[in-house]
Amino acid sequence: MSKPIRLAVLASGGGRTLQNFIDRIADGRLNAEIVHVFVSKPNAGAIERAAKAGIPTTVVPAKQPEQASAAVFGLCRAENVDLVLMAGWLNLLPIPDDFLGRVMNIHPMLIPAFCGLGYYGLKVHQAAIDRGVKVSGCTVHFVDNVYDNGPIILQKTVPVLDDDWPERLAARVFEAECEAYPEAVRLFQEGRLKVEGGRVRISESA
Repeated sequence: MSKPIRLAVLASGGGRTLQNFIDRIADGRLNAEIVHVFVSKPNAGAIERAAKAGIPTTVVPAKQPEQASAAVFGLCRAENVDLVLMAGWLNLLPIPDDFLGRVMNIHPMLIPAFCGLGYYGLKVHQAAIDRGVKVSGCTVHFVDNVYDNGPIILQKTVPVLDDDWPERLAARVFEAECEAYPEAVRLFQEGRLKVEGGRVRISESA
C-alpha cells in the first residue's frame, strides 16, 4: 500500500469524476497517481481539469474503436498503468486480453436496470423516474466488450423521491458515485477483488 496505484482515466465530458479522483489523491484519501487522461472529444472539459493537475492528456478517435483501443492501451502499457478507469466514456472500447480485469466503469444506475447502449447521462435518471422505481444508485463494474455487462464490483443506493426530476436525482446518484468508485479502486489496489464465474468476490484481506 506504500506504492501509489497508477491510474489512467477515460472521459468524454466535463470530467467531474476525474476531478473527484484528483481531489482525493491530492488530500491523501486515495494512494494513487493519475498518469494519463484520455478524452474522446477535443473540447471535453476533462482536458482543462487534467491540465490544472499537470496530467498529460491524449484525444483518441472514440468512434473508431480499434484505433482508440490501440492508442489507449499502447500508452497504458508504456506508462505501466495498473488500472484504467472509465469516467463518462460513452463509446464501446475493445479491451485487450492483458487488460481484462484491469478496466473499471461506473454506471449511474443499479445494473442490470436501465443500462446498455443509449442509457447514459440524464436519460438514465429520466427512465428511472418514468418507471416509478423507488431506489436508484450507481454500479462499479469491470469492463468487458459489451456495454455495462462486466462483473459487478460495488453498488450504492439512493432513494428516488416522488417529486424527483432527472437533474436532482442525478446529483444524488453522483454523490454516491464519488464514494463508490474510489472505494472500488482501493479494493483493487489491496488485491481484494476476485472474479469467479462472472461474479466479483470481495475478500476480507488480500
